[in-house]
Amino acid sequence: MNALEPLTLRGAHVTLEPLSMEHHDGLVQAASDGELWNLWYTSVPRPENMREEIRRRLALQAEGSMLAFTTRLNDPVSGLPGRIIGMTTYCGIDLVLPRVEIGYTWNSASSHGSGTNAESKRLLLDHAFETLDCEVVVFCTHWMNFRSRMAISRLGAKQDGVLGAHSRMSDGSLRDTVVFSILKAEWPQVRNELDRRMASRP
Repeated sequence: MNALEPLTLRGAHVTLEPLSMEHHDGLVQAASDGELWNLWYTSVPRPENMREEIRRRLALQAEGSMLAFTTRLNDPVSGLPGRIIGMTTYCGIDLVLPRVEIGYTWNSASSHGSGTNAESKRLLLDHAFETLDCEVVVFCTHWMNFRSRMAISRLGAKQDGVLGAHSRMSDGSLRDTVVFSILKAEWPQVRNELDRRMASRP
């Protein structure tokens, strides 16, 4: 696998486009939908810190350790990308294995339960396995982030373990990190179940 280059991934309901500073105002509005920064076990930036977070992700992208996306909700009439609802990334990139992690993801509160997260992950997983030819895709989340843990499990990822006191949060508390993965051999059945779930949504 060669170095990851910025690209756009488009589904029926969401579009993942390369993160840029031009997305700042839309990302502030998306994070303000539910004031997501108040969830202590997540790392959603406050409005005044959004510009710094965009710069941080783009700097990591320039170093080759991250590929950052902005998530947009597609217009139901035109199908074109519309309102910004969040961010996601490929991170933990290993070009030799190859392997990627899908992480640093958050979406506006009003989009939770709408199926947009599942489709975003479907797009990222498909590109990782079908185009990048990854052997494994990894997901990591805070032990206390029950919503995230359930969402990752529903994707079909299997829990590999828990890394105790794995990192320190911005408030100084220690994070126990739950690690999930999907192997290349598991992708066909995971893909089929994801497609079935998305097709059954109204």
